[in-house]
Parts: sequence; C-alpha cells; structure tokens
Amino acid sequence: MPAPRLSAMPSPALSPSRAADFMQCPLLYRFRVVDRLPEPPSAAAVRGTFVHAVLERLFDRPAHRRTVEDALEILPGTWEDLAVEEPELVTVVGEGDEPTEAELTAWYAQAEALVRTWYTLEDPSRLEPAERELYVEVPIERDEGQGELVMRGYVDRLDIAPADGALRVVDYKTGRSPSPRFEAKALFQMKFYGAAVWRLRGRVPALLQLVYLKDGTILRHAPTEDELRATERKVLAIHDAIEAAWARGDWQPSPSRLCDWCSFKDICPAWGGTPPPLPGVGQASAERDGGATPLEAAEGDSAGEATPE
Repeated sequence: MPAPRLSAMPSPALSPSRAADFMQCPLLYRFRVVDRLPEPPSAAAVRGTFVHAVLERLFDRPAHRRTVEDALEILPGTWEDLAVEEPELVTVVGEGDEPTEAELTAWYAQAEALVRTWYTLEDPSRLEPAERELYVEVPIERDEGQGELVMRGYVDRLDIAPADGALRVVDYKTGRSPSPRFEAKALFQMKFYGAAVWRLRGRVPALLQLVYLKDGTILRHAPTEDELRATERKVLAIHDAIEAAWARGDWQPSPSRLCDWCSFKDICPAWGGTPPPLPGVGQASAERDGGATPLEAAEGDSAGEATPE
C-alpha cells in the first residue's frame, strides 16, 4: 500500500546525481531527497573528493610547475585542508577517530597512485582549463503551463580549444571504467552536462570525456545536438516520474547488486526493513533537489562510482 502522500512537491530542479538515484532506485531517491537521511562518508567517495581537489589546485600553478612531483607535493596540504573543512571525512582513513601514521601513509599512497595514473592519460602542462568546478544551472521548458525545469550540477573541467573555440567537457572518476554494456549509463551524466554547457555557451561541445583514474581509461563521446535535445527530454521525463511518485507517496525499491553498497539497506523493505514515515509538509525541506555539491561530483554524479572499486 502506498505511503501517505506528501503534499509539497519537489522543486523544479534536477542534478545528474539525483536523476541517477531515481533511475537506480526510487526509494533511494526518497531516502536522500525527501527524508534527507544522513549517510556516513565512504572511503571511495572521500578519496574521490581528495583527488579532485588535488587536480583542481594543480591548475592554480603555472604550466611549468604542474609535473607529477608538483602534484604529489600538494597532496598532504590538500588533505589537511579538507580535514579542517570537513572533519568527519577523517574517519574513513583508519579504524579510529584519528588515523595512525601508517594509515595516513597508506591513504596518501592510494591517492598518489590515482594521480600518477592521471599523468599517463593527460599532460596538465599543456592544458589551460577555461573553467574548473563550473557550476551550471540551465532552465529548460516543460509542457505548457508547467513552467521550467532547472538542470544543474558541477562540471569538473571545461576546456576551450584556442584554435577554433571547440568545447570539451571533462569529468574525473576515481573508480574503474564501466563495461561496454554500462557505458550509456555513465554517459548520461556527461550528456546532461553537455546539454547544460550547450545552452550556456550556445555551442554543442565537441567532446565529452570521462577520465577513469583507477584503471587508466578515458571514455570519449562526441555528442550531436539531437542527442542533447533527447537528453533534455529524458531529464524532463525523469522529473515527471519523480513528481508522480511524490504525489502518490509511492517510492518503490528497485533491488540490484548495488544494494550491497547502499547505506539504507537495513531499512529497505526489499531486504526486510521498514522505512521511516514520510516527513510532514512542515518538516520537508523547501528545496527538494539538493543539486550537486563538490562531494557529489566526486561520488554520486557518476553511476559508475556507485559500484565498488
């Protein structure tokens, strides 16, 4: 029997991470967006945040100071800054509240391996990103009388070719690249960003590029305008489905192998759990879609990184 309805409707905005949540499992979307249940940080997600921060900081330096040694030099300071900003991240490094020296050394070694792999794929001394951690927010038209839906999120890197102005949208992933059968799922996020960049810049990106640092693979796709329009239609359809679930108060689980890495498995009815009651209208957040924070960019904006490393 469907849960009692929550009368407040979601805000007309959607990020690729939340869209991916709903496509993966409507109940997961509910737990994260409607209930806003806390989730402990995972080591994979925090490591992704760490490495993203290192790569972003590296581009603050002039081109001749972007060697692999330079990148490794800024590892400790970057982690120390993250630990000050978000102390809860430190808990993933070791067994206790404070990591031992050996645990911290191992943590740095894992990040170092990912950074070194990046240097086998790209040469930062030859790159001058036009944007880093670019927040995009673009309205798209819904059916008549329904207003607009805002597509939003964070793009890791936007490159613009000096010769012809061609756009390249780049996203770093610290997990493994997907198998061919799951490539389309991984590319949804990039087409989402490609559509947003197209609307903002007035030009279809020449290339969408996913850089997988765990196994040293780059997934490239040259989108067409028709593809990006189709992506916008898909985003609208996902949001319509979210609104329908919201109106009914009916958030069905969708069991899969990803359940083994879900923070909410113990309260999921598919696994014998009991979800909490839906929050009342007054308790629900005024903004239903949380957008994509930098942590989500490293963690949840890619369907591929929901799987174990």
